[in-house]
Amino acid sequence: MVFEKGALIAEGKTKRVFELAGDARRAVIESKDDITAGDGVRCDLIPGKGAISGRTTANVFRFLNKHGVATHFVDAPNDRTMVVQRCKMIPLEVVIRRIAAGSYLKRNPEAKEGEKLEPVVLEFFLKDDARHDPLIEKHEIMKEKIATASEVGEMENLARLVFLLLEEAWKQQDVVLVDLKIEFGRTTAGGKLVLADVVDNDSWRIWPHGRKEEMLDKQVYRNDKAINAEGLERVKRNYEIVAEMTAKFVDTKIE
Repeated sequence: MVFEKGALIAEGKTKRVFELAGDARRAVIESKDDITAGDGVRCDLIPGKGAISGRTTANVFRFLNKHGVATHFVDAPNDRTMVVQRCKMIPLEVVIRRIAAGSYLKRNPEAKEGEKLEPVVLEFFLKDDARHDPLIEKHEIMKEKIATASEVGEMENLARLVFLLLEEAWKQQDVVLVDLKIEFGRTTAGGKLVLADVVDNDSWRIWPHGRKEEMLDKQVYRNDKAINAEGLERVKRNYEIVAEMTAKFVDTKIE
């Protein structure tokens, strides 16, 4: 795909969003080499991470599109870059949990780490770094006019579908999808609710063979409070492994 970036629209901790020259309905997302933790308090540079994360995201979106999920993904002209439908993002993170881990344990002290959650637990968090992305209830989302009741229901249904599809894709490689963080937007052309932003190795917890000690996701970086060059190289290799594994998603058959 031949494309040309236009003006910078927005920049986050790990990506930049540009206009797509000559097409007001689409945008360009470019992944950066930064890795962050603690709402951006910790930040390191891993050369090549952006291209690796871009590959993973494109693999995931192609897989989801193939299985009928409404996403903003159009194409990936190169490893670092995606062309997407332009969206107005909804300032919420939707987290779906299959295994009790992370912040869920702090809010639910009666739960045991590694406990299977059946059915999956779905939570909404308000995107607000200054307040550390607080948990927000559905009635508060509607009261604050962040989304309508219909949109909240649609996000719940889509989020569960996305999780179950990815859970099965990972299961076929003997990997447990512990939890998943995703975001939604409304397309500027028509206002359709779609899965948006990125879904990469920062978006989930994954435990090969169900073993937390073999985790391949961003939690490895979060856990290493005094990470050095060797540690960053280990994190990069994990991201490369995940990109290679998600490349198999497109050929995964879901019954």
